[in-house]
Amino acid sequence: MSETTYLVATDVGGTCTDTIIVASNGDIHIGKALSTPPDFETGVVNSIRSAVEMMGITLEQALENTTLFMHGSTVADNTLLTRAGARTGLIATEGFEDTLLVTRGAYGRWSGLTEDGIKNPVMTSRAEPLVATDAIAGVRERVDCDGDVVEALDLAGAEKAVRFLIEERQVEAVAVSFLWSFFNAAHERAVRDIIKRVSPQTYVTLSSDIAPVPGEYERTSTAVINAYAGAIAHDYLNALEGLLRTHGYRGQTMVMQGYGGLLPVKEAADRVVGMIECGPAAGVIGAKFLGDMMGDADIIAADMGGTTFKVGVIQNGEIEFAREPLVDRFHYVAPKIDVVSIGAGGGSIIQLDPKTHLPTVGPRSAGSRPGPVCYGLGGEEPTLTDVMLLIGYMDPGSFLRGSMELDRENARRVFDEKIARPLGVTVEEAAIGIYRVAAAQITDLIRKITVERGLDPREFVLHSFGGSCGMLASAFGAELQVRRIVIPYTASVNCAFGLVTADVRHEYSTTTTLPAEATPDEVNAIFAPLAEQARAQLLSEGFPKDRVSLTWSVDLRYRRQVHEVTTPVAAATPLDRAGLDRLIEDFEALYERKFGKGSAYREAGIEMTMFRLTASGMIERPNLPKQAEGGPDAGAARTGRRPVFSEKHGALVEADIYDFTRLEPGNRLAGPAVIHTPITTIAVQADQTARMDGYRNIILDLEG
Repeated sequence: MSETTYLVATDVGGTCTDTIIVASNGDIHIGKALSTPPDFETGVVNSIRSAVEMMGITLEQALENTTLFMHGSTVADNTLLTRAGARTGLIATEGFEDTLLVTRGAYGRWSGLTEDGIKNPVMTSRAEPLVATDAIAGVRERVDCDGDVVEALDLAGAEKAVRFLIEERQVEAVAVSFLWSFFNAAHERAVRDIIKRVSPQTYVTLSSDIAPVPGEYERTSTAVINAYAGAIAHDYLNALEGLLRTHGYRGQTMVMQGYGGLLPVKEAADRVVGMIECGPAAGVIGAKFLGDMMGDADIIAADMGGTTFKVGVIQNGEIEFAREPLVDRFHYVAPKIDVVSIGAGGGSIIQLDPKTHLPTVGPRSAGSRPGPVCYGLGGEEPTLTDVMLLIGYMDPGSFLRGSMELDRENARRVFDEKIARPLGVTVEEAAIGIYRVAAAQITDLIRKITVERGLDPREFVLHSFGGSCGMLASAFGAELQVRRIVIPYTASVNCAFGLVTADVRHEYSTTTTLPAEATPDEVNAIFAPLAEQARAQLLSEGFPKDRVSLTWSVDLRYRRQVHEVTTPVAAATPLDRAGLDRLIEDFEALYERKFGKGSAYREAGIEMTMFRLTASGMIERPNLPKQAEGGPDAGAARTGRRPVFSEKHGALVEADIYDFTRLEPGNRLAGPAVIHTPITTIAVQADQTARMDGYRNIILDLEG
C-alpha cells in the first residue's frame, strides 16, 4: 500500500496563521496558531504543527511526505502599511525625477482616501512617498515611443548616480524607471549591471521587468513598491524555506499572488508586488472552487479575520479584477483580484471618538500580541473579539481548540471602564451596540461593491470565512437579504484552502498598438513568442503538456481614450477572422457593462494596446468526498444553553449551544443558537435555521 502524501497550505494573517493539509486519501486536517511578528515563519511552523497534532504523526513525518507547500502571507502588505521597508532609491530619466512625487496630479491628493477623507479637498495631500526626495537621481538617456534609442545611456553618469544612492544615501534597494523602457529595456538593464557590480547585495527592481506597460507614474510606482518591500519579503521567504527544510521538507514552495495564482518562491521573491493582498485573493479562489461544487455562480465572498474585513464578488462564475490596484494610496500595475476592505476584524480596537463621543470599530488592530484583552497577553484596549465574548458568542474554554483560556472578567472590566461607563450604559448594552456598528459597517461596504455597481445582493449567496465572520454573517447577511449564507467547513482557514485549489500561474504581456482592423495573423504573431516562453517555463517547473493551459486577453480602447478594458479572448486560438471579430464584440459588451448601456461607440475607432497571456500549470485538485445526509435531528450535538445576543429580541436570551464536531450531514437546528467549531464560531439568529450539508459546510437559511 502506497504511503500517504500531503499538500500543505499556510496563510499568514495579522492575528492568526492558518494551515490546511490535504492528504492523498482525501482527508482534510486544519490547524491554526497565533502569528508571530516579526518572525512570521515561526507562526507558520506552529500552525502546521497544530494541524499535524490531530493526525497522529510528527511534524517531520508530515513534511517529509509533503509533495507541495503553498503559502500566502501579509509580509508585503505589512511592510508597506507600517512603512517598515528597505531604504530605497530611484533612478529615473534625467528631467523626470519628480514623476513619483507628482503622482497623477490632483488625483494623487485624494486617491485611496475614504469619502470622509475627501470631503474637504483643501485638507488633502499626497501620500508620503516611499522614496525620500533626496534619494532620487536622474541619468541622461532617452528611448522614444518606438523603442529607438534617441540618446545613449550616460554610463559614467549612471555609475555616479548608483554610487551616490548606495554610498551617500545608503539605500538598501534601488528602483530603476526610464521612459519607454517597456519597449526597449537595454538602458535599465545596463544600470542593473552597474548596481550589481558596485553593490551585489543591493536589491534591484527594473520597471521593464515588473511593469512593462505604458503609464509613467504607475510603472515607476510599481517599481518603487517592489524595491521597497522586496528585500524584506526576500529575507522572509528564505527564512521560511530554511525553517521548513530543518523539519524535513524537500519539495518546492509556491507563493500565492494577488491575481489568484501561485509562483515558485524564487520568482515570487523578485516580484513581491504580486504578493499584495494574496491572502484575500486565495479566499476568493477558494470560494469559487466551493461555489462550483455547490452550483453557485453568484457569490459574495466575505472574509473577516483578526485585522480587517475583506469582500470580493464572483458574478456568473467569473472573478472580478481590480481596475486600478492601490496599496496604502500608492497605485501599482499588476493584475489583482478585486477585494475591498475596511479595518474591522476580531482584533479591531474599539474607542470613543474624541469629538463625537461615539464608539468606533478599528481601523487600528491589537493584532496577535498583545491582542484582545481576553487573550490575557497584556492587551488593555477593548476589541471586537472582547465584544463577541461579552455577548455570549465565544466560549472562554474552546478558543483555538481549548489551547487558550479566554479571560471574560478582564474583558468585561476593561470594556466597562473604557466604553460602557463613559457612554452611561451597561456592559451588555454597549457590547450589543458595538456589534451592530460592526455589522452596519460591513453591510455598507458590501453594498458599495454590489448595489453601487448595479448588482442585487438578493441574487447572491454569501460565503462567510475567516475566524470572526461566522459571528456576524447571520446579522449582515439578513440585512442584505442574500439568498443564503454558507459557512464552509474550512471557514476559518479558507484562504489557506484557496491555496490548495489554485494553479501555478505566470503572466506575460507585451505592449504595441494595433487597430481593430488588423489581421488575425498580426495578432497571432504577437502572442506566439509569449506562448513559447510560457510553455518552456511551465515545462521547466515539471508540468507536462496536458497540465498546461494558456489563455489570451487583449486591452482595447476607443481611439483617443486613455483607459483600456481588458477583454478575454473567448474564441479558439490562434485567432481567425471570426474569433477576432468576437473579441471586438466582447470588448464593446464589457465597455457598456462598465460605463453604461449605449456608451460604446464603434465609429470612434477601436485600438488594441496590450496583449496578455496567462499560463497555468494545473495542480491536482483535492478530492473532497461528499457524505450521505442523514436525519435532521441535531440533538446529539447540543452541549447546553447560555445567554447570547439575539437581534430579534435586542438583548441576550437563552440559546442552544452546539458542538460542530458532533453534527452530522443532514442535521438541522433553529436559532437563536451558537455552533462552536474547533477553529471558529457560528451565530444563528432567531428565525434562521442552520443545516450541515454533505461537505460539512453549515448553510444558513434566513427565512426560518
